[in-house]
Amino acid sequence: MISNQIMQNTIEGIKTIARVDLCIADIDGKIAATTSNDIGNDIRLITEFADSPADSQEIQGNQYLKIYDEQQLEYILIVNGAGEDLYMIGKMAAFQIQNLLVAYKERFDKDNFIKNLLLDNLLLIDIYSRAKKLHIQTDVKRVCMIVKVENGKDNNVLEMIRHSYGSSSKEFVTAVDESNVIVIKELADGDGNAEIDKAARTICHYLEKEGIKHVHIAYGTIVKELKDVSRSYKEAKMALDVGRIFFEERDIIAYSELGIGRLIYQLPIPLCKMFIKEIFAGKSPDDFDEETIVTINKFFENSLNVSETSRQLFIHRNTLVYRLDKLQKSTGLDLRVFEDAITFKIALMVVRYMKYMESFEY
Repeated sequence: MISNQIMQNTIEGIKTIARVDLCIADIDGKIAATTSNDIGNDIRLITEFADSPADSQEIQGNQYLKIYDEQQLEYILIVNGAGEDLYMIGKMAAFQIQNLLVAYKERFDKDNFIKNLLLDNLLLIDIYSRAKKLHIQTDVKRVCMIVKVENGKDNNVLEMIRHSYGSSSKEFVTAVDESNVIVIKELADGDGNAEIDKAARTICHYLEKEGIKHVHIAYGTIVKELKDVSRSYKEAKMALDVGRIFFEERDIIAYSELGIGRLIYQLPIPLCKMFIKEIFAGKSPDDFDEETIVTINKFFENSLNVSETSRQLFIHRNTLVYRLDKLQKSTGLDLRVFEDAITFKIALMVVRYMKYMESFEY
């Protein structure tokens, strides 16, 4: 649970203060961390001390101490140095490492609990009983954010985000798969999407500053009960997928902003193909030339306003009308009519969704 690097950093800090060398070994004599290669080399001495009833003992000029985790012997601490305070230094070092074991075990337990909560692996009664045991509030506002990095080691990103929040933070940072990092953020009573966007933007900037590029963050709706966090997680997952299809230019996307894209994402592909065949009579929007595609997109961007669209395209109004008439003849849809425009817009989104799904089949 606790990494060897954490123990190494701890004993190096103690050595700097106390001016003694320390070594931590497991009960089988394997070295976990040391400040000197001259101590801890005799496996027999370590294992014999581990099997003895003594909690501390001076052996060949070194002080040996046992480190427990809930009455379970975990490590042997060896202290080497001069002076009468060697035993006292060893006791203080053992106490520090034992506290680290407790802290990291609690973090492990919380992390395991949050993972099972997200994956709906807990009964309702277990959620509340385990939350109480782990001192996790159950009735505060929270939202689930998923951080996806296109290029980068997920373990590094996970630790980076954990480090950015700090050990005393009320946020939970974990991962349930190899692709995404999950942040469960606690919110104040008046917080909404604006505050969540700000927190997401902060994560993006932090990771980019650390050299991590192509960061995308999606988040679900705000929940008021711990038991509903899994719902926010599922929404964030959908927002991440739908955002990649219909909002690829955005690096932060909310579930509440998905609009009709959320409905299209849940359509079966055969139904999509049938719809496109009916709308375009066997043709595909990919068959349109670039000029037509640009005209359509700009017309939608300007809410079907002919004058503003022609102005932004630097063409005469009659030219735009000619293009729209030409499109109407080939598709039977007049984009100047609201219902036809809606149908055409949905059709374009369906085609985009189909192309995205087909890219996973090959």
